[in-house]
Amino acid sequence: MKLSINTSFTENTSSQFLLILVDSENTQHLANAYQINDLNNLIEATQFKAAFNETLSLIGQTPTSPNAALVGVGKAAELQAAKLVKIAQTIIKASQKKFKHISLDLSALPAELHYLFALSLTQAAYAFDEFKSKKADNVLEQISLIAAESPLNAAQLKLIEAVQSGQSFARDLGNRPGNICFPEYLAEQALELAAQYPDLLRVNVLDEQQMADLGMHSFLAVSKGSDRPGRIITLEYQAERTEAPVVLVGKGITFDTGGISLKPGAGMDEMKYDMCGAASVLGTLRALCESRLAIHVVGTIAAAENMPSGKATRPGDIVSTMSGQTVEILNTDAEGRLVLCDTLTYVKRFNPELVIDIATLTGACVVALGSVLTGMFTPDDKLAAELSEAGQNSFDRVWRMPVIDDYQEQLDSPFADIANIGGPKAGAVTAACFLQRFTRDYRWAHLDIAGTAWNSGANKGATGRPVPLLMQFLAHRAQSNG
Repeated sequence: MKLSINTSFTENTSSQFLLILVDSENTQHLANAYQINDLNNLIEATQFKAAFNETLSLIGQTPTSPNAALVGVGKAAELQAAKLVKIAQTIIKASQKKFKHISLDLSALPAELHYLFALSLTQAAYAFDEFKSKKADNVLEQISLIAAESPLNAAQLKLIEAVQSGQSFARDLGNRPGNICFPEYLAEQALELAAQYPDLLRVNVLDEQQMADLGMHSFLAVSKGSDRPGRIITLEYQAERTEAPVVLVGKGITFDTGGISLKPGAGMDEMKYDMCGAASVLGTLRALCESRLAIHVVGTIAAAENMPSGKATRPGDIVSTMSGQTVEILNTDAEGRLVLCDTLTYVKRFNPELVIDIATLTGACVVALGSVLTGMFTPDDKLAAELSEAGQNSFDRVWRMPVIDDYQEQLDSPFADIANIGGPKAGAVTAACFLQRFTRDYRWAHLDIAGTAWNSGANKGATGRPVPLLMQFLAHRAQSNG
């Protein structure tokens, strides 16, 4: 998807669709700007109020463009980001199967919302038909934004395009089924990405023997139940830079049956999405390569499949971790923290500036926050503020949750240093507290995306979150470092 920003409408072709955003409190500027025939009578005849998400076709009504429409935004001064997303979805739905190129007049939109609206348009244009015999007829290739004055510039448009590419990549990976997307496949995707950007990216993949040699027996306790071997995949972006890297760690459980602690069958197909943390790391690395941000980043993926078999870990088993701590596994369906804890110990070798792990970790976070906000856990107030601001600016929002030592006693075990679950209370918090025990040596934040990584129901599919959040966070740090 190509984006551009222009001060006026310049093209006029049959493959182009002109859409004009309209403030319900000011419609008169349209007549002069686009020579709309008898605008007042048209509005009166159709009872068009420019209410939120209301549309009015202008086909045959303006010589400016053969294909045009008005899109109401309601009172523009009261417009919020959530409504922008819905307007973007309406525009793309009306456009993408008919037109290669759409032009959008943003005159009615407050300038501070231009970035978010452009980003929302690219997100709404995503479609996934990889496994359908009849492909969707989506022909939209270009979006031209029109505004006499706009804070958008070429660098911001390039960043939006990069975010869209990375987010779409993450969504594709999340939407692929477990028989296609398994740990070795994620490693192949990382290697292919590095081959596309050999000057920016280098990849290293650990196999299970190498993990065993490093003492990662917590990770291996999960992967040994499957015929698909686990992998730890590391992608280093701009490795030649001298500053300490930001490290992103993604949970990559490519399918989660729960292991011996088997999940209920209903809805288990959605457990292909348990690798969306890993997908978001790969998507962010792709976006970094396309935007070429001046920042040192390491992405590390803990990829495994959690299956029940004669080799699978049993509830009550005790394993040692790379850190030397021992874990009593009381529930094999609390497997994400088992692969992450060894990976979080492993990434210390990069001497990170900070580490952010991204994981579809707990159903408890879904109960707490639903599908609107990602749960953010960190003891670092400054890091929490940075992530919160990035979430607001990208409309990929987070909500800070507690991660304090008061909860740690719930993880006590009579037989090992720590249990892998903390009982029925505060499940998302105790999961974060478990991870915290392996992150004491560096600045750290945990993002629980169990509620935000995918949608269920009629619109089922991966969202690609939190790629926009992470890219906004990294772009701000790159700018500050510059």
